[in-house]
Amino acid sequence: MTTYDRALVWFRRDLRSFDHAALHHALASAKQVYCVFIFDKEILTPLLAHGSLDQRVAFIHASLLELDAELRQHGGGLIVQHAHAAQAIPALAQTLNVDAVLCNHDYEPYAQQRDQQVADALSKQQRKLFSFKDQVIFEKDEVLSLAGKPFSAFTPFKNAWLKKFQPSPGMLDSSLIPHFAIKPKRGQFALPSPMPAMPSLSEMGFDEVDLAAQHLPTGMQGGQQLIDDFLPRLSRYGEARDFPSIKGPSYLSVHLRFGTVSIRSLARHAMDAIRSGTRADGAAVWLAELVWRDFYFMILHHHPQVASGASFKAEYDRIAWEEGEHADELFQAWCDGRTGYPLVDAAMLQLNHSGYMHNRLRMVTACFLIKDLGIDWRRGEAYFARMLNDFDLSANNGGWQWASSSGCDAQPYFRIFNPITQSQKFDSEGKFIKRYLPQLDKLDAKHIHAPWLAPSMTLEMAGVVLGKHYPEPIVQHDEARKKTLARYAVVKKS
Repeated sequence: MTTYDRALVWFRRDLRSFDHAALHHALASAKQVYCVFIFDKEILTPLLAHGSLDQRVAFIHASLLELDAELRQHGGGLIVQHAHAAQAIPALAQTLNVDAVLCNHDYEPYAQQRDQQVADALSKQQRKLFSFKDQVIFEKDEVLSLAGKPFSAFTPFKNAWLKKFQPSPGMLDSSLIPHFAIKPKRGQFALPSPMPAMPSLSEMGFDEVDLAAQHLPTGMQGGQQLIDDFLPRLSRYGEARDFPSIKGPSYLSVHLRFGTVSIRSLARHAMDAIRSGTRADGAAVWLAELVWRDFYFMILHHHPQVASGASFKAEYDRIAWEEGEHADELFQAWCDGRTGYPLVDAAMLQLNHSGYMHNRLRMVTACFLIKDLGIDWRRGEAYFARMLNDFDLSANNGGWQWASSSGCDAQPYFRIFNPITQSQKFDSEGKFIKRYLPQLDKLDAKHIHAPWLAPSMTLEMAGVVLGKHYPEPIVQHDEARKKTLARYAVVKKS
């Protein structure tokens, strides 16, 4: 890059002061570096239509306070505005008289449109916008088939992805993942005068949230805390990750979403464990989960139509979903955790209460909505997008299209999860169910997965009256399965 007098680093979904591509390049190329984050009204205003309580906005705000404090230790600080980013960034660049704005790639359609608007506005001012890869290991066209085509199935993509880190057979080399050093010179960080105060949550229309009560540590320190907690558990990840009642996942998804951790650092942890043979099995499974992130970002890049509701497999858009008042009632029961299927209901209550849902349960609840209730997967996708703390468009869309069998490398349409057997397999003792459905606490492990099948005496002894303490099932799975196979017949005939 050319050397500049002044540069502006635009933070977005990369809220950290270490191993940060745009910040690294700014410090390497500019004599003075300003830093900014915009609470983009184009994104936040629609959120307020659903209420003033949003844990994601609170998470961002808390993480920005930490980032600002960290930058101040190096003589800088973070300019934070509540504005329309497409207008605010060029205006700030002009006010600060910077030569260039640096940021990291964002792959979502709105972000790309916004960034193009910013680039065009800066160009008219004779300024430049530079963007760098930061939130993935490989992006866009960096992993292609031998024919030079993008992959549409995960396993061959993963194999090609791994080959880039295999200098010798079976040997992964974490040293091939770059680390972006952040080494500011004395006085290199710059601040406007006067430095504007960071807008509060209330000033932006949002409520304060006790994130500690939600067990949601924020910022760089929160991300590192979760990493330190997870790495000793890494060896068991492959077996433990599917059981919602035990501490199996890393719980890092929200930190990956907002970039308070570095994806490169996580990949290095996984690869080092694989190379050393320590915790290798669990590390390989975890690394594959990180590769899934790259895969879905790649799909979004090459198939942007999926972001606007189109099925990856176009023929699946011919499916006729349930509609009308009854379908709305079924959908609301699913949202509220009132389906009569305990594992599904407990998972939805977990989501509604905490903004988090265990990954296995995301599959179970999605498949139930689509293939037991016959509801369009897009309605579930939108609900998850509104409720999940770690909502990421590419992964959320990919997961819902996988469940509906309409996406790339999706489960076959005739594979229909049985919510009862899923419950018996992954929450055999009902520990997770009882955490969110305490009214079923006295049911034994045999009957808690399907209370309507329990003998009346068993229900009476457990203090459960179906329809009063807990709902009857809103559908019968066996009947719903037949309807689903008939519904998907239009795909089979194509």
